[in-house]
Formats: sequence, C-alpha cells, structure tokens
Amino acid sequence: MPSAQAILQTVFGYEQFRPGQAQVIQQVLNHQNTLAVMPTGGGKSLCYQIPALLNEGVTLVVSPLLALMKDQVDALRQNGIPAAAINSTIPKEEVNPILRQAYEGKLKLLYVTPERLAMEFFQYQLTFLPIDLIAIDEAHCISQWGHDFRPAYRQLQAAIEKLPTHPTVLALTATATPPVRQDIGEQLAIPAANFVITSFTRDNLAFKVVHPPVPDRQYIVQYLQAHAGEAGIIYANTRKKVESLAEYLQDQGFDVAAYHAGMAPEDRAAVQDAFLADQLPLIVATNAFGMGIDKSNVRFVLHATSAENLESYYQEAGRAGRDGLPSEAVMLYHPNDLQQYRWFLDQSDADEAYREVQYAKLQAVTSYANTPQCLQQNLVAYFGQECPPCGRCSNCLDEREVEDVTAVARVLIAVVDELHGRFGKALVAQIATGSTNQRVREVEGDQLPHYNQLTDYSQAQANRLIDYLVATGYLMLEGGQFPVVKVTPTGRAVLHGQVTVQRRVEPRPVKKAAAVPVETPEQAALFERLRQKRRELADEQGVPAFVIFSDRTLHDMARLQPQTPAEFLQVSGVGQVKLRQYGDVMIAVVAQYLRGDE
Repeated sequence: MPSAQAILQTVFGYEQFRPGQAQVIQQVLNHQNTLAVMPTGGGKSLCYQIPALLNEGVTLVVSPLLALMKDQVDALRQNGIPAAAINSTIPKEEVNPILRQAYEGKLKLLYVTPERLAMEFFQYQLTFLPIDLIAIDEAHCISQWGHDFRPAYRQLQAAIEKLPTHPTVLALTATATPPVRQDIGEQLAIPAANFVITSFTRDNLAFKVVHPPVPDRQYIVQYLQAHAGEAGIIYANTRKKVESLAEYLQDQGFDVAAYHAGMAPEDRAAVQDAFLADQLPLIVATNAFGMGIDKSNVRFVLHATSAENLESYYQEAGRAGRDGLPSEAVMLYHPNDLQQYRWFLDQSDADEAYREVQYAKLQAVTSYANTPQCLQQNLVAYFGQECPPCGRCSNCLDEREVEDVTAVARVLIAVVDELHGRFGKALVAQIATGSTNQRVREVEGDQLPHYNQLTDYSQAQANRLIDYLVATGYLMLEGGQFPVVKVTPTGRAVLHGQVTVQRRVEPRPVKKAAAVPVETPEQAALFERLRQKRRELADEQGVPAFVIFSDRTLHDMARLQPQTPAEFLQVSGVGQVKLRQYGDVMIAVVAQYLRGDE
C-alpha cells in the first residue's frame, strides 16, 4: 500500500505537506477522532482526501456548500479519484445509483449536506455502506457560539452513532475561536488532545483597514484602477448595496457583475461560473458568495462595508491568495455599519446569552479597525494565538506622521470619569463637543467641567477617537446591548499627566498592486500563453480553470519551462494523472514559446 507521502506526490503533485496536514492524516489513519483548525487555503481537503485513498471503504464528507461539493468532485475526478455528491441539485432517480456505486467500491468519496444526513431514511441507506471516515467541513457551524450556526449540524453526532462501521470523525474549520473549538469537541466526541491547530497567520496576505478620507465609491474606483487585470471580490452587506455598487462600477467601465441570494439561481450560477473560469475578473457580492469557492487566484478581497464579526471577515478575506501568491484583504470601516448590525441584533428573537456573545463580536471588529497594532497580530490574537508583526499590513507599513492627541484624549477620558462610567460613548462624544440635546440636559452633562471642551471636533471625530482609545486600552466598554464606557488604569494615567496618547493621521488611498512574483518578462509572457491554454482546456471540459491548474502551478511551469514528462512532474501541483491528461499539450505550449512560434 502506498504511503500518504507517496499519494501526496503522485496523485496531487506536491512535494511536502503543509503545516498540520501530516499530523491530521496520521491521527485519522490511527482511527482517532480529530479536529483540524487550519486557515482558509491551508489545505484542509487533503486531510481527508488522502486517508480516503488509503482506507478500504468510503469517506463521507459533510459540507453545507453545494458549490464546494461540485468544485471538489470536479477536482477529484481531474486527479483520477472517483467521487460523487448527493444534495438537492441531484435528481432523485440518481441517488440510488450513486449509493450503489459506493456500495460496490466504485466511489472513494461521497459528499452530502448536513440536512441530507439528518434524514432517517438516508441514515438507513448509509448503514449498508463501508464508511471508514466522516469528514465534517465548516465544523464551526455546529456551535451556537460560532458566527455561522446551522441547526442540522447539531444532529450529526446522533446520525454518526447509528452507523455500524463506527467511522472515524474528522472535523475541519478555518474559523474557530477557543470556545467554539471546545464546543465542537464536546458535540463530536473529539478529545482536546486530538485538536490540531495550525497558525492563523497568512504569510502572503496583506490586511488593510481604511477609514475612507474620500467618498467610498471614489476610493473603490481608485483601488480597482490600481489593481487592473487582477481577480477580486468586493463585499457589501445588503443586496441593494451590491446592485447599486455593481451598476456604478459598470458605468465606470469595469467588467464586474453582482451576486446575491435574491437573484435567480441560473443567474447566480452564470456569474459564479464566469468568475471561476477567469472570464469575469470582479464580483460585487453579499456574503452569499464565496463559501467554498475554491478559486485560487483571487488577488484581493475588498469589504466595502464593515464586517459583522472577525470570524466571517477572516474567512472572507482568506479567499484572496489561496494559491500562496501575494494578495490583499481590505476593509473600509464605517461605524454606522456596526450600529446597523447592533440594531438587527436588538430586534432579533435570540436569547440574551447569544446576543451578549454577538455584541462582543461587534466590539472586536471596532477594536480591529482602530488598533495601531499589526492587523495580522490582532486577528491571530482573536483566535487565541500569537505571532510577530507581519511587516506588510497597513499598520506595519504605515509611514504617516504621528500626532500627539493627548489633550483631546484627556478631555474624553475626563468626561467618562465625570459620568462615573455609567453611559455610552455617544453621550460622551456629545458632551465633549458641546451638544445641547435633551439627553445631555437630562443627565446634566452641560454642567460637567469638560462640557464643550472639544469645540473644533465633530461628534463623529470624537466617536472615532473614543474607538481608538478603547482599542488601545485607555478606555474600556462594559456590557453587551448598551455598553458603557469606563476608564482603565492607563486612561487614568493620562488624566494624571503620566502618559501621552499618540495617533497617526488618517490614511489616503494607495495605488499599489499586489505583485505577482514573476522573475522576468519572458516568464510573464509564457505564463499568459499557459493561462490561455488552461482556459481552452477548461472550456472544453466545462470546469473552472483552476481545477485544471492553479495560477501558482502555471507560474512554476513558466519558471521551470518543462520540456519532458520528467521535468513536467517537477512542477508544483502536477501529479501522475495531470501529467497523463495535460502533460503533452502544456509541454507543447512551452516548446512553441521557446521556438518563438506565435
């Protein structure tokens, strides 16, 4: 029997495992229930695909994402691995033939939705299959404390316990904080000793937060002009904003389409297919787009509206640069977006404990957007880890002048202190800037010593500085639905003249494209020829271009310029199946280029 390392090389075309993969695979092969927490693009799928090829029976993959199922089944078949999916898009008359294939050993991987697995009759049908392993993707959906709770996930363990083969369970996620990890382990009988948690850092991803100094749309246009020719996703938080922004960008001459759940299924599918096939470079979408979309060459993800929580943001941002090449994740921060999310939460039927957790998540977004700390460090700390400064985020690269805001900060901190920490930041800002509204008069805020001390500041500016003071530890928020502002020991030191407060001036848009590491113009020209051939192959087979080869593989091909099958196997991402399928045609493209043929 081949080893996991041999399958990695011969089937998938990679020389070495990514961090954590080998440990997860070994635990799974040892029949240990395992939780794998790996960043988006970290290679989670290989953690069950390789054991599936080493095990005798069938691997059942539970995924909530129909698009992911289709892409992964296509990609597996491209590598010569028999796989199929059973979901709502599969006609009823095709379900039993698929199950019979699995029963007869003609399928190695079977993808299903959690809702399908919750059906009693389907559970009965599965009892006839030799299921060795159950891989549960997007496992954070099992936790009510996660950002994407899905009730059907809570029924998975009961369904698994009914299987006579007692399969090993592998749970996988990219976005689990420590409490969510604990919940997953308890729900799926995975001991903490079997958690494999790799680093949350993304070495190729540059995170940026922008407090737009110009109108949002002007900034986005400037950004897209600076990133011309690159594939990107622009997220907005409502369907109306998506349609409006997409129409505006089209009017500005950009090749872009809208995507949201309110569109007709066939229209959504057409947009998604065009994007995956590199026929459409830009998508403006709600978060309905991208879950499980394994497009490797997305160079940037731009959030035109603030994220609702850092788990969602990390996952959505992580759709950039899955091929490992330099990419960007940019968030345009707007406090009003967070207020809107809070209002929806206030109006919801959720219980108090759940709402308290979500309020804390909103505050974490505000702190992320206002911290002077390395943004990668801030994100990694949120997920319970540490890392050194990344050296490439907007904070690490910030060369703006530092301004001393101690005097202004002292006024705001003093107002909080004079209010005895009993009110929220809006009222603090109103009192400091001299508002005469009824609420200020009711609490006698106009009688406080520091009332109207910030005559040159607007309430919005004062609010932004309060957010900064919270993010940097001079102030703190306490409480969920209606948080009050309190002074920290560091803030009290500012009042006593022992500590100063400094902040950089507001940023401006930067026209800087994410560089792709192509060493020479000749390699860049060959890459374009190889990409054109990949497009032709993908169109012929009706699959996304990245399923044939990733951009990273094409760049490696352009660098190595293989002229024999043995040389072609040295290209990262090329295994024996890809060699048989595409070796001759891609080697011919290289040879034509080297001869100077048009």
